[in-house]
Amino acid sequence: MNEKLTKNQRREQAREQARVARAAEKKREKRNRLFLQGGIALVVIAVLGVVALVLTQSMKPAGPGPLNMVSGGVTFTKDLEVVKTAALKDGQARKAPEQDWTKAPVDVTVYVDYMCPACGNFEQQNGTMLEQYVGAGDVNLTVFPINFLDEQSLGTKYSTRAANAFSCLVEQQPESAFAFHNRLLSKEVQPGEGTTGLTDDQLAENAAAAGADANVEFKQCVKDQPFASFISSNYKSVSEVGIQGLAKGAQLMNPRTNELVPADEPQRLMSTPTVIVNGQQWVEGRDGSLEEYILKIKSDLDGSADKKKQETEESAG
Repeated sequence: MNEKLTKNQRREQAREQARVARAAEKKREKRNRLFLQGGIALVVIAVLGVVALVLTQSMKPAGPGPLNMVSGGVTFTKDLEVVKTAALKDGQARKAPEQDWTKAPVDVTVYVDYMCPACGNFEQQNGTMLEQYVGAGDVNLTVFPINFLDEQSLGTKYSTRAANAFSCLVEQQPESAFAFHNRLLSKEVQPGEGTTGLTDDQLAENAAAAGADANVEFKQCVKDQPFASFISSNYKSVSEVGIQGLAKGAQLMNPRTNELVPADEPQRLMSTPTVIVNGQQWVEGRDGSLEEYILKIKSDLDGSADKKKQETEESAG
């Protein structure tokens, strides 16, 4: 049987219980304070991460172009894959890649403004065909975006904004760039001349509809337009210096007179879409449909390849 505590013993016991309680409370307060500090730190880190992303995008120099567009355009090859290139640097001239037009695949380059009605019509007539031929490896397609219709969008510079959004995707998510290009020129999406065009949010939404991830980085790139100067320089290059990568002696057609530009003059871009196939301009009224034109070139290349193979075999035999 427990002995009865004295008055002093009860007092000491009460003091000890109070001390234990105070120690427990201090531990709880310290623990809560650490949790709060940790939570605040995580929030700060998250905020700093967003700020860093924003600053990184906003501080990106206006002059250099995006990855995979060192020539000014982006090239899609078999399985619609983008040909990887470095980014165009400040002061670096645009130069078409070296081509061997004696071999397949057929080389097609399209100069396009995303507000151009004729570009929309061209895409709606030929987009599916080109997608099939590029995907199969029969055609390499280069899309060269420009912005000569900026003044036709009520001050929003839609041509630049759309081309910038396309360039953002070419750099960040090239696997979705082909579908986005097609969608921007589709009958359902392409805005008419004399309108404000799509908003930045609508451009991001259409990129998502084309299979891209409209994440923070992409949306910030669309908003900040880091490639606006690159797109403007694209137009300046082809309209003043002339189109690069033409076959020797190739002449463009003046769309106003339907006459060929003299061979001793710069072959400048005068309208969109301008389509170059193996170094020569394709003109529908003169050359027939684009598919027929491509198939004729492909047939000639295949015939030459077969003849060369036969000559090699005969020589070996």
